[in-house]
Amino acid sequence: MKILVTGAKGFVGKNLCWALKNIQAGKDKTHPGLTVEAVFEYDLDSTSEELDAWCRECDFVFNLAGVNRPKEQSEFMEGNFGFASTLLDTLKRYGNTCPVMLSSSQQASLTGRFGNSEYGRSKKAGEDLFLNYSKETGAKVLVYRFPNLFGKWCRPNYNSAVATFCNAFANDLPYTVNDPSVELELLYIDDLVDEMIAGLEGREHHCEFDGLDVLPGTDGKYCYCPITHRVTLGEIVELLKTFAEQPKTLMIPEIPANSFAKKLYSTYLSCLPYDKTAFPLKMNVDERGSFTELVHTLNAGQVSINISKPGITKGQHWHNTKFEQFIVVKGHGLIQQRNLNDPEGKVLEWEVSGDKIEAVHMLPGYTHNIINLSETEDLVTVMYCNEIFNPNKPDTFFEPVK
Repeated sequence: MKILVTGAKGFVGKNLCWALKNIQAGKDKTHPGLTVEAVFEYDLDSTSEELDAWCRECDFVFNLAGVNRPKEQSEFMEGNFGFASTLLDTLKRYGNTCPVMLSSSQQASLTGRFGNSEYGRSKKAGEDLFLNYSKETGAKVLVYRFPNLFGKWCRPNYNSAVATFCNAFANDLPYTVNDPSVELELLYIDDLVDEMIAGLEGREHHCEFDGLDVLPGTDGKYCYCPITHRVTLGEIVELLKTFAEQPKTLMIPEIPANSFAKKLYSTYLSCLPYDKTAFPLKMNVDERGSFTELVHTLNAGQVSINISKPGITKGQHWHNTKFEQFIVVKGHGLIQQRNLNDPEGKVLEWEVSGDKIEAVHMLPGYTHNIINLSETEDLVTVMYCNEIFNPNKPDTFFEPVK
């Protein structure tokens, strides 16, 4: 399948083209029945000759080209409706009735706050043009009205409040929230790209619109992405504050699968400048080696890295409720544990090595240690603990294993 993407260098276009090229190169294994032979990337620097050739050859068109922020209001109609006419006329010239997808906007509803939108009128004109083209030629047309979009590579200070806020927090820039209670309907770029690939495979979601409300239905003349998030500006800013504090707190945000927080965190990270992409960690160093906390979690404890110098024994303590896992990733060591209430004082032992990585539970009520058996090499251990250390209630009591 040869695919033409117009507006290929825009936010949606870049994400879609990389997804298509991953499928073309066999890097994306999630679409086994889809073969992408070529991706034609049309943008402002493309020639009319290229558009002609690609319209003649293509098997599917994603029309993402359009104008969002022109100098003059009249440019909306020229950039959105005008190019759409050129594209469809070129396809007709070559008798190419392949499926065509159109990226439109909620503003095309021309209802509520969009009732006097010149941009909305240009988008609505484009929708009508495509729907009439479908009636005239029999070509399949997929018309999507996008809500607010966000995700990696989205341009700040342009037409995405989320991109603007993410960029501000990532780069320590000033920002303004006039009304934190304002609610946005947001569509994440990966969810949109998944829906567009579904459209390529004939699995698009159809609907009708009642103003801004989506009315799903298999016979609907419009299409929509079924996964969106409704979030207030205040909620977005509060989440971004916690993300920005992570290098200081080490606290990994709560980001459940498919949640808005997870998608916003990825968007925020994609905005980080070079000098904030890496950050120092506090190493607690003494003659025995070092201990460094790596990450904290709100409800699931922390992960640390422990380095023991040759011949050193660490631990020699026990916990009531706290439990740990020791995972040696480099070196050669011995882990010992003893049940405090075992009358025989039996010591359990695990010889561990970075050559065979395994996790060993430190059991509640068992005093335990870890010994570096090497005379020359450091012992490096990843340590998980089910709670963040609380100096007011450490639940840690010294007791030699032997």
